[in-house]
Amino acid sequence: MKLKLFFFFSFIFFIHTNAQSYIFGKVTTEGGSEIQDVNIINIRTDETVMSNTDGHFMIAGRVGDELRFIRSGYERVTKIISQENVQSPLAVTLVRATIHIPEVEVKQGITGNLKIDSKMYNKPKKVEKLSKEIDLYIAQKSDPRILAAKAGEFVQPKGEGFYIGKVKDQWDDIDLTKYLKASLGDNYFANLKIDKPQIDHFIAYVLAGGFERRKILKYGFCSDADLNRFQRFVLTRIASYRAPQTQR
Repeated sequence: MKLKLFFFFSFIFFIHTNAQSYIFGKVTTEGGSEIQDVNIINIRTDETVMSNTDGHFMIAGRVGDELRFIRSGYERVTKIISQENVQSPLAVTLVRATIHIPEVEVKQGITGNLKIDSKMYNKPKKVEKLSKEIDLYIAQKSDPRILAAKAGEFVQPKGEGFYIGKVKDQWDDIDLTKYLKASLGDNYFANLKIDKPQIDHFIAYVLAGGFERRKILKYGFCSDADLNRFQRFVLTRIASYRAPQTQR
């Protein structure tokens, strides 16, 4: 009996210590500005995500995982996930990478000859070219790619009891319709006696009937629970959809 209890508690401890959750956080500069398009890599799982336009990110992980934060023009940062990071947001600060410019050595004083002095004290062409390239790099805007949501992928959801700031809607009804069609399949609608050309129209009819989807559109993510909820809601609308147009 004691041996069975030992194995039971060992199994519970193993599940608890290996449980995987999601790490939320925000990446900023030293001045506090949000940084988008930062690559966040979980070294254990090889999963890679990118920070959004507000600097926020979400990645699957657990205590002890090593996360690396990589962005062109910034020093690389490594974080080891602690229990505190699982329970509260992870704040990450990236520092601009230092670019060393070779020094210009002056071997001779001013001669008074304009041609000689201008050649002597003007920057070498390589240094001048490098300086221009650095100025252009600093002045250019960040890559304007937007982390557009695709059907079925996680897009910065908000964990319970944790506010990550203002989040714009990642999906609209068209995105949700595409996801529902792909997830449920043509056979599901065929069983409801909905012809394939009418599937989009039927889904729009169900959505217009009051299906609650604000969180789905906001975070660009439809869970299995949301999918089951949609199917239950369909049952309340299918009869009226099949009725003559004048009765709708």
